[in-house]
Amino acid sequence: MKLLDRLIRLAACATLAVAAGGANLPSALVGPGEWEVSTSAATSGDRICLMDPTLLLQWEHRGKRCERAILSSSPEHADVQYHCSGGGFGTSKVEELTPRTVRIESQGISDGYPFAFVLHARRVGPCQSH
Repeated sequence: MKLLDRLIRLAACATLAVAAGGANLPSALVGPGEWEVSTSAATSGDRICLMDPTLLLQWEHRGKRCERAILSSSPEHADVQYHCSGGGFGTSKVEELTPRTVRIESQGISDGYPFAFVLHARRVGPCQSH
């Protein structure tokens, strides 16, 4: 991974920590790892390596640079609002179901259209090197 990419990811994490004002996200979202992400708890999903699992909170806008603010949090739950450069925004409610599994309800505007969905994400281990 390039040094610039790492610095950008670290800055994103620092921005989230500052915006949180000391609030914590569920522990399942801490640290990099390989995640299985689906729109149904009953089906297996796509596997993706996430260096920053908080990107699950802005899944619809995961390729964009967004600023996030934690509206409320507890050890198992958080409500997050985000706005993206170039347009688009959303809110996400994350609930930690197990230490490796989260359920995320997300809604907002993407490319001028509304979206709403529920994600089920499970950390399956460390990222696999290719």
